[in-house]
Amino acid sequence: MGNDTLYFCAQCGHETAKWVGCCPGCGEWNSLTERPAARRQKASRGPLRRGSTAQSVAAAAAEQVERTSTGVEGVDRVLGGGLVPGSLVLVAGEPGVGKSTLLLQVAAAIAGEGAPAVYVSGEESARQVALRAQRIGGLNPHLLLLPETSCEAVLAELEDLGPSLVVVDSVQTMVVEEAEGVAGSVGQVRQVAARFQHLAKTTGVPTVLVGHVTKDGAIAGPKLLEHLVDVVMSLEGEPGHDLRLLRAAKNRFGTVAELALYSMTDHGMVAVRNPSAWLLEDRRPDAAGSAVAVALEGTAPLLIEVQALVAPSSLGTPRRVTQGFDGPRLALLLAVLERQAGVSFADRDVFVNLVGGLSLREPALDLAVAAALLSSAGDRPLPADVVVFGEIGLLGEVRAVSRAADRAREAAALGFGRVALPERNAGGELALPAVPVASVSDLLALLGARR
Repeated sequence: MGNDTLYFCAQCGHETAKWVGCCPGCGEWNSLTERPAARRQKASRGPLRRGSTAQSVAAAAAEQVERTSTGVEGVDRVLGGGLVPGSLVLVAGEPGVGKSTLLLQVAAAIAGEGAPAVYVSGEESARQVALRAQRIGGLNPHLLLLPETSCEAVLAELEDLGPSLVVVDSVQTMVVEEAEGVAGSVGQVRQVAARFQHLAKTTGVPTVLVGHVTKDGAIAGPKLLEHLVDVVMSLEGEPGHDLRLLRAAKNRFGTVAELALYSMTDHGMVAVRNPSAWLLEDRRPDAAGSAVAVALEGTAPLLIEVQALVAPSSLGTPRRVTQGFDGPRLALLLAVLERQAGVSFADRDVFVNLVGGLSLREPALDLAVAAALLSSAGDRPLPADVVVFGEIGLLGEVRAVSRAADRAREAAALGFGRVALPERNAGGELALPAVPVASVSDLLALLGARR
């Protein structure tokens, strides 16, 4: 006889037949709640129901898909060329990062072409949204505001309006009356997303859902939410910084290798057309502890300043603090530098910062971080005309990275004169004179220091 009850995780939606302290799906503690098991109907022994008919992949590929431009610079590129009819898009980010502002700009731009766009607000009143629209210059008679949290009421209104775009802000505030739980619970988020997916697929209206993230950066709600949508985009940025980064984590209609950078202003999101120059604007080239790296975020190289501060520690356990760079990766680099370059950090505090509030996980940042650390530890500035990139292995070797020529070309465009890069990358045609780096000990020569 089957169980009469099941246990569901409030964080990820995982279900199990018995209660456990730690969810097997997401590792969260004390997150399982008891619910009655749904009764399953016996399978019918009648004839099988026919569904869709098979077609050749060539015929499917020949069908032309007309995308709709969002009207906001950079968003089309991240989407793969614009909004696809009937697509369901999830935009996630921390509170206050600018999700509502960016999507209101998109809705206003589409409404500006004469096509009605509906902005469903479950968090703010119509007056609050209108004030933001006025601030960003988005007042338009075709931009319709719908302050509502009932999913059924929203769908009924959308059926009458027939919009060209729907923005739902946010999926965690919407409620399906038939579903159990409060707004934002696993069951509610699952049902809300399913309702709007049905809307998008049956009407062909592109639908954008706004989603919040948890304290560790994961999208709040069940993992099913990410599988249900066609596109997952994240808007990232550090508190106190104006820079925002939009990138796709999933895209059924294009690549995930694109990103867009924006500056958060009083008039909304403004695209940063030359992000490398913008990030290096306030750099002090003669300061020890500064190195310029060439990262590859998306399809375009990005120059970013890496800052390091190495100082004597007054604590028993020296501090290791990073901003925008992976903490465990920093610990690895410190161990390699101590072993292979002979520089001790055992009694020193170490701080590493990627300027601009960006968070990057590019392996090619290794060499620039190591150069900045050695520069700060020895109080010797790097040559002002040098950019640095390369991956560092556990034995201190500097490994080749992809698209070295494109990275060097971007550095040359911003006026740099040399590029320190892995020895294997130095053999190709580069826009700058190469400074080959075979191991981390070669960085000491670049700094004019001795081991």
